[in-house]
Amino acid sequence: MASTVMKSNCLGCGKISITYDCKGCQEAFCYNHLIMHNQQLNQQYDDIENQSNVFKQKIDQHQQNISPHPLLQQINEWEQDSIQKIQKTAEEARNIINQHKSEHLKQIDSKLEKLTDGMGRLKCDNDFNEIDINNFKVQLDELQKQLNKPKHIRIREDSTLVKKIEVFVSARQINLTTDMKWNPNAVTVAGGHGQGQALNQLSIPNGIDIDDNDGTIVVSEYGNSRIVEWKKDATTGRIVAGGNGHLANSHSIIIDHWNNEFIIADTGNKRVVRWPRQGATSGQTIISNVQCIGLAMNKDDDLYVVDHEKHEVRRWKTGDKEGTLVAGGNGAGTHLNQLSTPRYVFVDENESVYVSEYSNHRVMKWMKGAKEGIVVAGGHGAGSSLKQLNGANGIFVDEFETVYVADRFNHRIMRWVKGSTEGEIVVGGNGQGNQSNQLWYPFDVVFDNESNLYVADGYNHRVQKFSIVKNE
Repeated sequence: MASTVMKSNCLGCGKISITYDCKGCQEAFCYNHLIMHNQQLNQQYDDIENQSNVFKQKIDQHQQNISPHPLLQQINEWEQDSIQKIQKTAEEARNIINQHKSEHLKQIDSKLEKLTDGMGRLKCDNDFNEIDINNFKVQLDELQKQLNKPKHIRIREDSTLVKKIEVFVSARQINLTTDMKWNPNAVTVAGGHGQGQALNQLSIPNGIDIDDNDGTIVVSEYGNSRIVEWKKDATTGRIVAGGNGHLANSHSIIIDHWNNEFIIADTGNKRVVRWPRQGATSGQTIISNVQCIGLAMNKDDDLYVVDHEKHEVRRWKTGDKEGTLVAGGNGAGTHLNQLSTPRYVFVDENESVYVSEYSNHRVMKWMKGAKEGIVVAGGHGAGSSLKQLNGANGIFVDEFETVYVADRFNHRIMRWVKGSTEGEIVVGGNGQGNQSNQLWYPFDVVFDNESNLYVADGYNHRVQKFSIVKNE
């Protein structure tokens, strides 16, 4: 664990002697106190290892005795109302819930196994320090929180004589790690035939969402002022909203599974609209007088709306007249209580709001109720270094607060690990172009349930899929 040899004051005894730098804490120790320091590190490691083993036992206990989900009682009550006709449906609903919880436990178990494998490798090589121990502790604490916190699920009833009951898992389960890699060469899954209005073409796609039930990709087109749905492996799309003069320069798009609707940032008309997914020729205005580009929705179906003219983000609950300010709202500027031309937004499980700023070339995190934000990506002016962004656009944040951002004018997607002073390129970054490893003004970024990465490749008029590289 030691590297540089020099004479200096030992942190342990304070005496001037030959000292050795610890790679983790960067402090200097004499030989005797270095040994003591390493012993302390080993003890800390053993403590975390013991916690990990205890936690593994808890997971095994949960797997052996999966407790009924509270929603099962509602299912059972409904079943009694029409025993014969709905028994099959009730059983299907039970299976979905139990399968969901079982998968939740398996996912946590898999993450723990990967964590312990990493710990084991470092211990075997005797190559760990305070930074590694702290990272292990943070990841283990997060897994412990997740054990009894499965993603939000709800039941929807159909008010007929014999009610139909369905189970919806509302939150996308995406498992990302900081060492994940994607194939640098993408596959085009929508568009890719030049700019145009034909059903095999797109025009400046700038917002995308994915239906995890069947892999359908929904694309918002700025140039065609429409929303187009592309089924998995389809060679053409289908217009599902707009394209008839009812939208103008649309941006962000959200699939609202609960209400079977789209929520669209109708930027040119200065509004946000709801649009039924099936058979509608027009939408319903739900928020007016807002120059919205970015949209997000939390687990309670509250909308988070970016107004890039007012340099603010507001949360809108059903029935709100004005919404609640959650970020910015103090004019355009570079201060921590300001935003400048905000573009896209992401909200996490704790209702922390992440906002990309086009003009400030940064991503800000505003915790729930905060009066100012903190910089979590960029913030060093426009540029192409790993510390910089240039025209920050679409963002995604994983459960470990790792930020993925579409770095528009650098033609790349960047990843910023929590606490890092610089990011790393995950795809793109090979200059402006239309090759499979290139992007041209990427606008939005999303992931599917298999952790594949999708990019709205704006000026190439296509959506690119970068497949996850599986660890063998």
